[in-house]
Amino acid sequence: MNLLFDSIATGLAEQDFAITDQFLSQPEVEAIVALPEFQADRTSFKKAGISKQVQVKEEIRGDYIQWLDKATAPGAVTVYLKRLDDLIRYLNRNLFLSLKDVEAHFTVYPPGTFYKRHLDQFKQDDHRKLSVICYLNNDWKPEHGGELRLYLPGRTRDVLPEAGRLVCFRSDRIEHEVLPATRERLSITGWMLDKEKFLV
Repeated sequence: MNLLFDSIATGLAEQDFAITDQFLSQPEVEAIVALPEFQADRTSFKKAGISKQVQVKEEIRGDYIQWLDKATAPGAVTVYLKRLDDLIRYLNRNLFLSLKDVEAHFTVYPPGTFYKRHLDQFKQDDHRKLSVICYLNNDWKPEHGGELRLYLPGRTRDVLPEAGRLVCFRSDRIEHEVLPATRERLSITGWMLDKEKFLV
């Protein structure tokens, strides 16, 4: 796992983003996707909004989310959240980021939905330092679409949402968008914070 963490730290230090495969193994992905939250009718998911005031604007984003709580998260998700905590400690030691906690939610994009270009850090709240997205989509193919498009200096980088892949980037620097897909698109989306999650 240290090799994965090192590649993430190097990417963040050199280019403000990192992409690593097999952050979650195939069995770990399958254990999460098999949870009732993903297999049932998804009544626990809410339409995602924009800004801290949670304004729902379907012309900007079309995903559904369910926030995760470390204290009550299913075991399969706890494995992932603990790995993020380990990554926080590694990044703090090597990049001196002073990260303290993570907030995360399940994310479901129905076919054809998207999220237009944006930054993850709020204008009035700068505690989100790193964005972290782990994909849960088995057998994803380029023709399915649904790429994460990163807007980098002088270029863009499109990332397929393949199962087990983690994308990590600076929340305050890298604008990005989610392109429409022809099939349902699943992930755990989160942010590493420089404060404890439940502190005001």
